[in-house]
Amino acid sequence: MSLLQQITTLVNKDLTLEWRSKHAVNGILLYVVSTVFVCYQAFKSVDTLIWNALFWIILLFASINAISRSFVQESQYRQLYYYAIANPRSIILSKIIYNIILMTVLSAIAYIVYSLVFQNPVGDPLFYFIAVFLGAVSFATVFTMVSGISAKTGNNSTMMAVLAFPIIIPLLIVLITLSQNALQGLDRVESYNEIGVLVAINVITVTISLLLFPYLWRD
Repeated sequence: MSLLQQITTLVNKDLTLEWRSKHAVNGILLYVVSTVFVCYQAFKSVDTLIWNALFWIILLFASINAISRSFVQESQYRQLYYYAIANPRSIILSKIIYNIILMTVLSAIAYIVYSLVFQNPVGDPLFYFIAVFLGAVSFATVFTMVSGISAKTGNNSTMMAVLAFPIIIPLLIVLITLSQNALQGLDRVESYNEIGVLVAINVITVTISLLLFPYLWRD
């Protein structure tokens, strides 16, 4: 099969397995809803700055829970089978695409629930949703790459935290700035620099994944 066919088949496989089990997705949704409810009980009402920062903190930890199992859930026998039939680049790309789909759905649900529980102060809802989508894509690409590396160490959660920290902090700063501009309803032209930075981070992350993962997979 060609690289594109391998990617399509692997993404369909992950989606089918997730649709059949639903345990992981239901657990993540329960985490998001319960976290939003606890935050509401703790704060009741917040100003726009805290509203924005709190949303990204919730989404960050939800994405860690969702993506950290990307490679750990695959047994050694299944990984050996993939090694025999698939290109390693198709495997990492399929994981990235699947996690982008998962994070997009999760982020949309989290935003809707968060807006219903807390009063939504967003000045430019469409642009804020674009910022949420870019954040979901960024979390998916970064944590998929880090999950692929940390899965080889045998201590997935700890290594994910260590490896992702230098990348995720500047990423969060850019996302909070971008979403804050949308929150205040500023002219969209003022946010083009942040969008460019996010696109560059994603391109660099995917490129590094394609270069590094074949060597990790070989081990």
